Parts: sequence; structure tokens; C-alpha cells
Amino acid sequence: MESKISIVLPAKNEGQNLQRLLPTLCKQFEHCEIVVVNDGSTDDTVEVCSRHSVTLISHPYSMGNGAAIKSGARMATGDLLIFMDADGQHRVEDIPRLLEKFDEGYDMVVGARQSDTHASLARRVANTFYNWLASVMTGYKVEDLTSGFRAVRARHFRKFLYLLPNGFSYPTTSTMAFFRSGLPVAYVPIRAEKREGKSKIRLFRDGLRFFLIIIKVGSLFSPMRLFLPVSLTLFLLGLGYYFFTFVTEHRFTNMSALLLTTSVLAFLIGILSEQVSALHYKGTDEDQRRTRRIPDNQKPPA
Repeated sequence: MESKISIVLPAKNEGQNLQRLLPTLCKQFEHCEIVVVNDGSTDDTVEVCSRHSVTLISHPYSMGNGAAIKSGARMATGDLLIFMDADGQHRVEDIPRLLEKFDEGYDMVVGARQSDTHASLARRVANTFYNWLASVMTGYKVEDLTSGFRAVRARHFRKFLYLLPNGFSYPTTSTMAFFRSGLPVAYVPIRAEKREGKSKIRLFRDGLRFFLIIIKVGSLFSPMRLFLPVSLTLFLLGLGYYFFTFVTEHRFTNMSALLLTTSVLAFLIGILSEQVSALHYKGTDEDQRRTRRIPDNQKPPA
């Protein structure tokens, strides 16, 4: 890869893990920029970073994993950004496998964890459900929605910084934003190592946040995939209830009218939302034309 590469690591109290990770990163990727975002750590994270050739960004207090990702993306100078956790789950050896995909024209490459490498059965089931729901909302197969190990083209990723939450669900938002913006996403199978220390993600609390973000981003970039099924369901319920009351009571009830009217309103809101969502694609086509120009020897004859 001829592009300049920046490796971004959000870190909160990961001093012990960084002691093992940073020497390996600095040795194997000595020509790459390494950015560590210290998210209000209270351990020796800053001291560990000072012993290595890395760019250190420190938040005055803990602002969240997503906020650390945004800080790192703004500071990084590379054309390609690699995001990986600082807790030892992601293997440095997998980075070249992600980078290889950019030569095939992809704009985001995600390290998709194999199912047996998830921390628990509950998380495995939850991630399977999130992947399925995101696939429905985007219209593309999502193999690992919540993986924090990914590589992206910086110019595209920065367009969606305003969408990213400050919490733990930046992978969810960025994946769906890329898919719905027509930016190609690839998946590379990886095996996640057992993390050192205690996970900062809570299954039920953060799981609900993931679900809401899937709905929010899906409705933002593909509103009719959300509003059309809702509208159709309300319409069928209203129609079914009308037939039921017509047969049993020989009348058209207020509930039938309410359901049918609500179905029409949901459909109209979906159409309006589609028009608004089109604003998010503004400039995307021109940017892709500039970055994917057809070589002269492949252009059709005049």
C-alpha cells in the first residue's frame, strides 16, 4: 500500500496491555503513525505511551470509546485509518490482511470475529441478532456489526463523525453509514484473543443502545426499510379489524379508522424521510469519481 497509514488505539486504563502491544506495533509498523487516545485513564497509560514513538491524545476525563475514536480520527494524518482495541483482543498480524482488501477497491474492511471467539453464549446470540437486523436495514449482509477492528479510508470516515455516538457503538454506526452511502465494505475473518482485564461493555445496557442505534441509523439512511413494514403492518391490522367488525357488528369502527390513517401517515413520513436522507449522499458521487478514475488504457474508445 502506497497510502500513509495511521493506527488508532482508544485506551482507558490499558497500561498493562499497551506494554505488550505497543512494542510489537512500533516494530512491525515503524513507518506508520500510531495514535493512542487516552480516555481519562487513571493508571499508567500515559507513562507507557511516553516510552514509545506514538502520538498521544489525552481526554481530561472519560468521554467514551466513540469519543476517543473521533479524537483519533481528527488527529491522524494517514490516508488509511486502522482502529483496533488496546486490550489485546486484536492481533497485529491481522493488519496486513485488512490492508490487502483496499487494493480491491474497498473503502472499509472489518475484521469479522468467528462466532466461537465471542466472550459468552449470550453475546454470541446478541451479535447474531444485531447482524441480522443490520442486514435487513441496510440491504447488505453484515457479518460482524460490533467489531472494533477495522480499516477505513480517512476521507470517507470523517464524513460520518457527526453521526458517531460517544459510547461503545461507533462500529455499528460507521458500518451502516458506509453501506447506505454506497461505499463498499469487506469482511476478513479473524480470531479474537481473550481480552486482558474486565470488559467495559455491559450486555443489556449497551445491547439496548446498539439496537436503538441500528434503528436510528437505518432510518436515517434507508427510511423506507423501517417505515414501509410499519405502514404495511398497520394497514393490514386496520383492514383485518374492519372485516372482523363488519362481520360481527356490521359497522366501521374508530379503531379501524385510526389504524388505517396511521398506516398512511407512516408511509408519508417514510417518503419524506427518504427525501431528507438523500442529503447525506451529497458530494459522495463526485468524491468517488475523483478517487476511482478509470486508467487511460481501460477507457472505451471515443
